[in-house]
Amino acid sequence: MQFVSNLILVLQLLSALAIIGLVLVQHGKGADMGASFGSGASGSLFGATGSANFLSRSTAVAATIFFCCTLGLAYLSNHRGGLAPADSGPIQRTAPIVAPAVPASGAAAIPGAAPAVVAPASAAASN
Repeated sequence: MQFVSNLILVLQLLSALAIIGLVLVQHGKGADMGASFGSGASGSLFGATGSANFLSRSTAVAATIFFCCTLGLAYLSNHRGGLAPADSGPIQRTAPIVAPAVPASGAAAIPGAAPAVVAPASAAASN
């Protein structure tokens, strides 16, 4: 499974570099616009748009390969090793944090709490 993932990743990188190179080599449609308004002799505003040439078809093929590789890598990353998608992410399920139980004697058992003042039984009975 690791071999397939690496193969798809290499294919994706090569197709990305091919797209970059093919786009940079192609002639832009807006490049003839200055010639049509100025001294150039252009047939239309943005130049003649005939059928797609070799560079544009190659760019479309490289883009298709790139997107297919991207979908394949996304599928492989979610279904790696038969784990459920919720268990394979960076945030995994943990046990809930439970607060410690407070003793029955109240605030006197809590560390750092002020001691409770309890009146003696004889003083309470004399009032």
